[in-house]
Amino acid sequence: MHNEFTAIIEKDGDWYVAYCPEIQGANGQGRTKDEARESLVDAIALLLRDRREDALRGVSPNAVRETVVVE
Repeated sequence: MHNEFTAIIEKDGDWYVAYCPEIQGANGQGRTKDEARESLVDAIALLLRDRREDALRGVSPNAVRETVVVE
């Protein structure tokens, strides 16, 4: 699945910090902009995976599950 999110990256002293306004709690950091961006990508992936698992935890085993793609 292909998803696009906004990365806001700012320099803070010797570090770069990044966050994603669309995903609350998604933050990253690094010594370079690329490191901060990759750290943010990892954080977004972890949060989405965790939220998906939490959301599906209460679904009945008899329910029909289908995948939809949003572009």
